[in-house]
Amino acid sequence: MFKQIELKYELNALEPHIDTLTMETHYGKHHAAYTNNLNNALKELPELVGKGIEDILINLDQIADLRLRTAVRNNGGGFYNHNLYFGILSPNGGQEPTGELAQRIKEDFGSFETLKEKLAAASAGVFGSGWGWLSAESDGKLVISSTPNQDNPLMTHGGKLTPILGIDVWEHAYYLKYKNLRADYIKAIFNVIDWDAVAKLYAARK
Repeated sequence: MFKQIELKYELNALEPHIDTLTMETHYGKHHAAYTNNLNNALKELPELVGKGIEDILINLDQIADLRLRTAVRNNGGGFYNHNLYFGILSPNGGQEPTGELAQRIKEDFGSFETLKEKLAAASAGVFGSGWGWLSAESDGKLVISSTPNQDNPLMTHGGKLTPILGIDVWEHAYYLKYKNLRADYIKAIFNVIDWDAVAKLYAARK
């Protein structure tokens, strides 16, 4: 049975960038629902017992039943994406990357500021609900992309990309505080992204 990530911070700890009510709703209701619905769908798929969520999402096409495949795609994606999202946020975030990740950002984008601009643009440009992503190839190359709904690069690239940072641009992630000003939310979220956590995911990609 899959479980929500346990937050390392209080629900009000990301104020003023992400408000407490949004965290209560986003983590406590939306993420909880994705997790619960995923586990319910998997009860009908005993062949997937013991498999990691990454393996399941990469191999969605192996689920023959279209209804169950859709349920796992939507709720499994929601589970995985939100675990990543909440795991790379921190009240002590906002610092610049260091070490291997910082060097790779410089190689692939020229500067950290350019990376932020491109990632913000990809996230803001999602039509409707979806995500902006920073992912890594196995050789370390960094890739910016976006996906609709609860899709992610594991699904779209067959496991060739490992997500290391996701920006949720579903309205439930920001609308209570930022209303329709998605760009303001995206700008603010960089103040609570923990680049040390992102760097650990980057180092573990191989």
